[in-house]
Amino acid sequence: MEPSQSRQNLLFQFHGTPPLGTSISLALQHLVAMIVGCVTPPIIIAGAIGLSQADRVLLIQASLVMSAVSTLLQLFPIGKRFGSGLPVILGVSFAYVPSMQAIAASGGGVAAIAGAMLVGGIVAMIVGIFVKKIRLLFPPVITGTVVFTIGLSLYPTAINYMAGGTGNTAEAVAAKGLPESLIYGSWQNWLVAALTLTAVMVLNNRGKGFCKLASILLGMVFGYIVALCFGMVSFADVGDAAWFSLPRVMHFGITFDAASCIAVGLLFAINSIQAIGDFTATTVGGLDREPTDNELQGGIIAYGFSNILAALFGGLPTATYSQNVGIVTTNKVVNRTVFAFAGGFLLLAGVSPKFAAVLTTIPQCVLGGATVTVFSTIAMTGMKLIASQNLTARNTTIVGLSAALGVGISQASAALNQFPEAVTMIFGKSPVVIATLMAVLLNIILPKGK
Repeated sequence: MEPSQSRQNLLFQFHGTPPLGTSISLALQHLVAMIVGCVTPPIIIAGAIGLSQADRVLLIQASLVMSAVSTLLQLFPIGKRFGSGLPVILGVSFAYVPSMQAIAASGGGVAAIAGAMLVGGIVAMIVGIFVKKIRLLFPPVITGTVVFTIGLSLYPTAINYMAGGTGNTAEAVAAKGLPESLIYGSWQNWLVAALTLTAVMVLNNRGKGFCKLASILLGMVFGYIVALCFGMVSFADVGDAAWFSLPRVMHFGITFDAASCIAVGLLFAINSIQAIGDFTATTVGGLDREPTDNELQGGIIAYGFSNILAALFGGLPTATYSQNVGIVTTNKVVNRTVFAFAGGFLLLAGVSPKFAAVLTTIPQCVLGGATVTVFSTIAMTGMKLIASQNLTARNTTIVGLSAALGVGISQASAALNQFPEAVTMIFGKSPVVIATLMAVLLNIILPKGK
C-alpha cells in the first residue's frame, strides 16, 4: 500500500494524522452542518430578552466558544471518566429554547438561564455517574416522545420568526428607525421567509454533495440576499465590533430561580439520556461497535461539566449534534484530527465579535424560513425513534397521551393560573417537562405485553 493511501485510510481510524487538506475540507463540512443551528438559539433568546446589540454579540460569541470547548473536551478525554473520546460535535441545543424563552418571559434574563444551567450541569454529571442504572428508564419510545415534543414546541417560534418576530411591532420598528418591511406580519417578511424555505427545500431534495449538506446555510444566504434587496438588513453595528475579543466571565451574572432550575435541570437529565443515543449511533455507524460504559459515563460527565463552564462564561446550553452524527454514519470518517479542526474553526468564529455582529444582521424572517425545516426534522427524528419500536396499544398510549398533555397544557398555560407561579414555570411553559414525566410514569405503570 502506498504511503499516501495509507495516510488516507487513517481518516477511518480515531487516532493518526491523515492528509491535512482532506482533514480541513471534512472539518469544514461538519462546521457547515452545525453552524446555523449553533447560532440561531442565542439570536432567538437575545431577541426574547431584549438584549442590547453589544450583549447580543457577546451571547453569540460565548455560545460559539463554549460549543468549541465542549467538543474538544469530548475529543481529548482526561483519564477514563472525563470525556468520551469519540468523534462527536457539540453545539447550542434547540431543546432548551422553549424553557429559556419562558425564563426570558418571566424577566429572569441570561442570569437566570445561567443559574439554571449550572444546576443542570450538576444534574447531568450525576446522571453520568449513575448512567448504567438510569438509562433503563429511557427506552427509545420515551426518548422518541421527548424529541418529538421538542420539535412540536418549537413550531410557534419558527412561525413567529417567519412573520418578522413578535418584538418588531409597528411602534418598535418606528422607534428604532427601521424600514416598515420589518413590521411583524408584513408581506415582505412572509415573502422572504417563503423564498428562504423554498431554497432550502429545493437544495435539500435536489442538491448533491455540498449543496445538499449545506442546504440550510445556502438557503439562508439566498434569503439574506433577497432581504438585502428589500432594505431589511442594516450593517450599522458591524463596524463598531472588534475583530478579536475573548468571552467575559460572569458578564451577565448568575441568579438562581427555583422553578427555572427545576425545569432546566429536568431537561439536562433528559438530554443526558439523549446523548447516549448519539454516542451509540456514532460508534455503531462509524466504528462498527457499541460504546463502552466508560465512554458513555465520561461523555455525559464532560457534557455536564462543559455546561457549567458555559454558564460561567455567559453561553447557552450545549448538547451533541445529531446532524454531525449523521455525517459520521454516512462517510465513516472518525479521525480525531478532522473533528479537532472543526472545533478549532468554531473557536475562531467565537473569538471574533465582528463575525458574531454580522450574524445579528440576519433578519428574523430569514431565520424562520430556514429553521422551520430544522424544527420539523427534530420532530421527525422523534417519530423515527418511536417507530423503531412496535407501535402496540401500550406504546401509542404513552406517546399520544404524553404529547397531548405536554403540548396541550403549554398551549393553555392559563389553566394553571390558580396554582403557584413556580408550578406554572415548571409545568406550564414548556411541553417537554410534562411530556417526559408522563412518558416515564406511563412506561412504569402500564402493564407490558407478554
